[in-house]
Amino acid sequence: MDELELLKKDWKKDKTEYKNYSDSDIQPMLHKKSSSIVKTLFYISIAELVFWILVNVIPFFLSSGYKERMDQSYHSPIFVGLTALSIIVIFGFVYLLYKSHKAISTTDNAKKLMESILRTRKVVKYYVAFNLIMIFISIPVSLYLEFNNNNVFHDQVEAFNSKEMLILYLFTILLGGVFLLVFWLFYKLIYGILLKRLNRNYQELKKFEV
Repeated sequence: MDELELLKKDWKKDKTEYKNYSDSDIQPMLHKKSSSIVKTLFYISIAELVFWILVNVIPFFLSSGYKERMDQSYHSPIFVGLTALSIIVIFGFVYLLYKSHKAISTTDNAKKLMESILRTRKVVKYYVAFNLIMIFISIPVSLYLEFNNNNVFHDQVEAFNSKEMLILYLFTILLGGVFLLVFWLFYKLIYGILLKRLNRNYQELKKFEV
């Protein structure tokens, strides 16, 4: 029994020493991890920006039909307005993430680091919410532009009876819902995992403030 008690005391002693060691080193580790996460978010946002540019530009040069429809859409104030808003938001998001990364990389203050983490989380959440709203809006807007610019589609819709119109409305809602779900899962997977890690760092940093 004496030997067992000695082992327990030694174990508790080692645990205390490990805890003190962790407390002295954990803040720089959290700082480094947070900076790495925000840098990853920044790179992902750049990749997403490039992806959407390629998605919109490549078909423009490869398909004459797509180019013609885009030329017609450019005359629509709705299309121009939504496109300009999306571009501004994406570039703004990239800039804010870069700014957050620089702030986290240069600060050595726990409180400022926590503020930067909170600001980064808000920026990402607002960006994801904006994109989901834009996706939901883009489906009916695309149909509206197609109706006004595509004579064949226009004539087909004009000939629809009430039942066929109802089916078209339901299909539009369903399509919007499917796209919304797919992109929500994408953002949940990509940004959600990194935000959870960032949140864990924030919770750990709060312990230093108590």
